Amino acid sequence: MNRQGWVYLCWIGLMLLSFESYAIDTYQFKNEVNQKRALTLARSLRCPQCQNQNLMDSNSPIAKDLRHQVYRMVDQNATDDAIIVFMVQRYGDFVLYRPALAGKTVLLWTAPALLMLLAIVLFWMVIKSRAADPLKQTLTAEQQAELQRLLTEINQQPSTRPSDD
Repeated sequence: MNRQGWVYLCWIGLMLLSFESYAIDTYQFKNEVNQKRALTLARSLRCPQCQNQNLMDSNSPIAKDLRHQVYRMVDQNATDDAIIVFMVQRYGDFVLYRPALAGKTVLLWTAPALLMLLAIVLFWMVIKSRAADPLKQTLTAEQQAELQRLLTEINQQPSTRPSDD
């Protein structure tokens, strides 16, 4: 086989391998209401493997399995809450985009407000410290006398600057 034949063979092989990436998730729902409900649920659950992707957006094998689990549970007439509880029991609160306010998630919910409050307080403190003008401070009698002595001493010294002549 010549060089051009090998190139064509490689291209055909690459095209055949790429077809797997275009696999479509086909699941036959019992009715359209179940389909809409399942898709909404799958969009509201996070993929445990991916960074900030829901089950619908992720192509990971675990996301595919979880999507099919959601589809099956919806077709078995499980409630949304039952499906969410099942996923949380199995994969933890991470699968929820909006975890419930509980003891272990209090910091997660309050941290943004606390950080914003801290930033406002620090900003106020910086502005207040800059507003205090150091020139408005008065000198004590001793400091005033020392300042006068230093100024007199400087004025009595001969000029050490070279002249411009």
